[in-house]
Amino acid sequence: MDTIVAIATPPGRGGIGVVRISGERSREVASALIRFPEGAQWSARHATLAELVDEEGAVVDQVVVTWFVAPRSYTAEDVVEIACHGAPVVLRFCVEHACRHGARLAEPGEFTLRAFVHGRIDLPQAEAVRDLIDATTLYQARVAARQVEGSVAHMLAPLKTQLLELIALLEAGIDFAEDDISVAPPEEILRRLLPLTEGVERLVKSFSYGRLVHDGVSLAIVGRPNVGKSSLFNRLLEQDRAIVTEIPGTTRDLVSETVALAGVPVRFVDTAGIRTGSDIVESLGIERSLQAMADADLTLVVLDASSPLTGGDREILSKAESQGRHIVVANKSDLPIAAQLPASAVAVSAASGEGLDALREAVLQAIGHAAGAEHEFAFITSLRQEQLLSECAGALHAARLAVEEHIPHEMLLLDLYGALYPLDAITGKTTADDILNRIFSTFCIGK
Repeated sequence: MDTIVAIATPPGRGGIGVVRISGERSREVASALIRFPEGAQWSARHATLAELVDEEGAVVDQVVVTWFVAPRSYTAEDVVEIACHGAPVVLRFCVEHACRHGARLAEPGEFTLRAFVHGRIDLPQAEAVRDLIDATTLYQARVAARQVEGSVAHMLAPLKTQLLELIALLEAGIDFAEDDISVAPPEEILRRLLPLTEGVERLVKSFSYGRLVHDGVSLAIVGRPNVGKSSLFNRLLEQDRAIVTEIPGTTRDLVSETVALAGVPVRFVDTAGIRTGSDIVESLGIERSLQAMADADLTLVVLDASSPLTGGDREILSKAESQGRHIVVANKSDLPIAAQLPASAVAVSAASGEGLDALREAVLQAIGHAAGAEHEFAFITSLRQEQLLSECAGALHAARLAVEEHIPHEMLLLDLYGALYPLDAITGKTTADDILNRIFSTFCIGK
């Protein structure tokens, strides 16, 4: 493979910037860029002070060089990392100088791709590296870190072992049928299929929670004007993000901000008060409110508990009920209660902060966080993995029907192999090149 080079730290200025070189010629290329002080030399897995020099030997920067010898490196190749001061001009010079001496610029995700190709990591671990880089909450980072360590492979290993044992049993029965070796009876095959199918389906179902952890949740705050939507929005964010006044219709456009609730990214959307708009601008804002309500994963319907419910309140409640998951929030609960509220309403006061913890807990319950928390990290977050596991589950169901209908074992094995291939594809053992390119092209350059 070519020797590749890229800046491994984010763009911009910083105290430190790292240039990574990987490939058989990485040490040779790096030797053309740096000069060790007298008495110093290359030392595997040790940081060594050196000078970054230009073609004439003039010093450009004082750097720290670390050499990783294959296969004990991230890519399982020889890798050299040069830690410079984080000036973009210095980092750019280092990369250009490396390219002039035999390296080429790395493609997005190429370092991690090489780690996968050389067997350093499997495909779920590679996907988790990207998720770890993209994490916006500590919980997301912890989930991704567990997957980088191989948690997905650990979950799949016993299922794959059970499937391989069943395939081996049937293959042996077919191969030795002429020698009067008994083939497994249908009851035995079904007994083996049941826990296997349940395990795969459990992982498929876990994606509904894993998707929330990975992608986050959109939550729209809706209600008629002056029920306290913007005040509640600010309280939930713990900052004055939306303008709050006593004038009805102050909010005329969507205002959104993302915060972490128990590690799950939740995008709160403050909307314009829903009523018959008094002008074209407010009417457009109300249209966007209705659209945000339709697009949201969860809706908070805010009511004013200190005044009787209006026809507008009931209309918004009806719309929320027809669209799916929603929570009724009885705001201004610190004032005398005058509204007939649904029994499920969560009483809060945006003015005092009373009831906000209960509301946050209700949100977590509504998005299924409690169910996901019970399984700790035993869930999947990748749509690709969910689709392959669904394919596996479908093949296992077909196998069960084949057993019940007394289909010959030669045909039953086709279904079992059809269940095995998706499991192999998850870890990358049967993954086509176009799938690999699609996955790794979403990485940043330098990783």
